[in-house]
Amino acid sequence: MKITDLLRPEGIKIGAVAKDKMDAINQLIDLQVASGNIADKAKYKAGILAREEESTTAMGEGIAIPHAKTDAVKRAGLAAMTVPGGVDYDAPDGEPSDLFFMIAAPNTKDNIHLEVLSRLATMLMDEDFAANLRKAKTPEEFLKVVDEAESAHVQAEGEKAVAAQAASDAGDYPDILAITACPTGIAHTYMAAEALEKKAAEMGLVLKAETQGSVGAKNVLTADEIAHAKGIIIAADKNISLDRFGGKQVYQCSVSKGINEPEVLINKILNNEAPILDGKAPAAGSSSEEKDSAWHVFYKNLMNGVSHMLPFVVGGGILIALSFLLDGSAAGTSSFGSSTPLAHFFNATGNAAFGFMLPILAGFIAMSIADRPGLAVGFVGGYLANVGYSWSWLGGADAISAGFLGALVAGFIGGYLTKGLEKLCDKLPHSLEGIKPVLLYPLIGIFLIGLVMFTINPVFAAINTGMTNVLNNMGTSNLVLLGAIVGGMMSIDMGGPFNKAAYVFGTAMLAAGTTAGETIMASVMVGGMVPPIAIALSTTFFKNRWTKADRDAGVVNYIMGLSFISEGAIPYAAADPVRVLPSCIVGSAVAGAISAACGCTSPAPHGGIWVIAIIGNPGMYFVALVVGSVVAALILSMLKKKLSPEESGLAK
Repeated sequence: MKITDLLRPEGIKIGAVAKDKMDAINQLIDLQVASGNIADKAKYKAGILAREEESTTAMGEGIAIPHAKTDAVKRAGLAAMTVPGGVDYDAPDGEPSDLFFMIAAPNTKDNIHLEVLSRLATMLMDEDFAANLRKAKTPEEFLKVVDEAESAHVQAEGEKAVAAQAASDAGDYPDILAITACPTGIAHTYMAAEALEKKAAEMGLVLKAETQGSVGAKNVLTADEIAHAKGIIIAADKNISLDRFGGKQVYQCSVSKGINEPEVLINKILNNEAPILDGKAPAAGSSSEEKDSAWHVFYKNLMNGVSHMLPFVVGGGILIALSFLLDGSAAGTSSFGSSTPLAHFFNATGNAAFGFMLPILAGFIAMSIADRPGLAVGFVGGYLANVGYSWSWLGGADAISAGFLGALVAGFIGGYLTKGLEKLCDKLPHSLEGIKPVLLYPLIGIFLIGLVMFTINPVFAAINTGMTNVLNNMGTSNLVLLGAIVGGMMSIDMGGPFNKAAYVFGTAMLAAGTTAGETIMASVMVGGMVPPIAIALSTTFFKNRWTKADRDAGVVNYIMGLSFISEGAIPYAAADPVRVLPSCIVGSAVAGAISAACGCTSPAPHGGIWVIAIIGNPGMYFVALVVGSVVAALILSMLKKKLSPEESGLAK
């Protein structure tokens, strides 16, 4: 497959004018739509904007490559645009961007297109290639420049591979090694590798870069190369295992530094300014120059556990909810949810998934802290928290689960116990290196986490029981306030820390198995449904506040909102956060409060309106959703300025 198989004349715009970054994005998305690459424009735009929130996709030197890998893409494709006047795209060098490629990658197992896209990203590091693209007068001329440059690039890559193999056979090893990686693994990964290799060659050095992209690891570093290298550069925006590099200089930084400051990074290794790893090292992903704040480290480790836990919560919760839906005739009895074979199947399967929830949470928190050796220790800690074993239990007392809080603490304790154990084991003879990960870490780590959890489980069991009792004994007014708070939090950042905190709190309370917990979960879910629906209502009934593109995309938000997918509102919030966010927060808080006030409950942690059959007091739940959405839509529409007929596309 070639680049020109993904880029068509109708997807190219020569000599465009863009007033700002969002305008450039919208024009590129329209080109993708015109090329027939996008199945869901709004969802694709949400993916593009979510990637921009992580970091700008402007490369500097006038180039920007916005991209998204999502199931909103029906076929892999490219859009391209030249903007002679340039546009501020938050480039790291502060210069305007005038050459754009937008990548649309489908979320499928077939990743052959990613090889092509990585080739394009690498080619754009060639200044002559970029200059020739800017000079093109027509889409056809633009495509010809791409085709000729790609042919030359493929030939050069083949020659480079042959030369590298010959050097390896002759025992000539690279001077410096590197690993490059970005969260999506489409563009930045390969551009950083190319920039580092190119700059090293200019400095008379040989640098080999391993790319950890969406197509997997390529150009993998060998043990011999690592042993002979002066040092390793890790230019990555995601976790990279450093197990291989003990005793070597390793300099960690963001992938954008690999693209924009390759000489600086290479000199860090040449001048021995990079730290030397002593045995096993923590995962990479942040700069060695700027240490993460304690809060960011805590949040990153917590989210690693939560992100792995949520599939078990969502899948298991909905299956349990379905068991109740299928077993309505047994409502109110002790066998509710399992009185028939079919209902029992759903209930048993859902509860099996729920049983993994706390061990998964603790295990992946510990793994985030101490890499793979922490996983087993965290799993065991989470399991012990879940079952509630204690020293008194050994004497015949009942085991009381330490619940979500106990598992969360088990994950952090397990991670740091393992990390400390690794440091202690570094003092052992080198001959014991092979038995550390397979014997010492798991044996001693699991033993220690057992001692800890048997000791602290009663404390967290008491806290968990106390919280449950408080919730169960709460008056209606207090639950209403709590419902408003968690509902509003769902709209603060729509998938960010506040949103996740509210959702995790709701699922934790739901796991406690109380009516109050189900009430909180209902408020959380209805709060998350409001933002997309509010956007959809405003674009439908207040057309003169929105452009035609916004209105067209707004319709999809009805479905996204009803399905409890808050992310549908992200493109609108990113474009106008001052008006969109406060409106949605107020509407979500109103919906959460009404839901709690009316005693609405949800035994399912996901599903939106599609699980309405098992929602407690479904009529008022629907009323809460409608009222909250209308309130948010009205506030938003009042805050938005009216557009001219030309701007809104409503001119007759």
